[in-house]
Amino acid sequence: MHSRTHDRFAAGCVASAVAVGVALGIAPRADRLTWALENAPVWIGIGAWLVTRRRFQLSRLCLALFTVHAVILMVGGYATYAAAPPGEWLRAAFELERNPYDRIGHLAQGFVPAIFVRELLARVARIPPTRWRAVLVVCACLAFSAFYELIEWWTALAAGAAADDFLGTQGDPWDTQWDMFLCLVGSIAALASLSRAHDRSMARVDETLDRPAASE
Repeated sequence: MHSRTHDRFAAGCVASAVAVGVALGIAPRADRLTWALENAPVWIGIGAWLVTRRRFQLSRLCLALFTVHAVILMVGGYATYAAAPPGEWLRAAFELERNPYDRIGHLAQGFVPAIFVRELLARVARIPPTRWRAVLVVCACLAFSAFYELIEWWTALAAGAAADDFLGTQGDPWDTQWDMFLCLVGSIAALASLSRAHDRSMARVDETLDRPAASE
């Protein structure tokens, strides 16, 4: 049975992401093409949640992290990663040469998917909690990061100069390598810092969904 409490938490996370997306999408500083490209993963993720939520309920930790990641992506889409306000604040505070917001985004690109992949391997594939499962998580995150870089390349080929803001390299010839490295760091950091909390969160969702609705 599906828990109404868990459903409300999941719906609240999605509603929060949608509200932020709508607010930032009314009058974005970036052009509409860049805004659409940067926000596309969020809307795809929400669509996937709507389709699968009855068959597979994500843990609360995973849902919360997805919401944070969605906000990071939507802020990048609002002003472009090269000019995102949080990055400008960090740039001024630490006297950096470039806006570091894209670095934050790619760190999150490893950190959040690591917990999602870990959950799929644990609850769907039923892979035991060995070191090899951690290796699979990191490899999956790196594969996703590399594929995203391919998407950026294909977008640049299709849109030409119009995709410059989407790429957000800020003149760094090693930007692609930095993106994948930070994804690697993020995935390892997530496993090192959140594995125990994630285990507890997965145990709670499994217990909750097995509980009859009348007992809530």
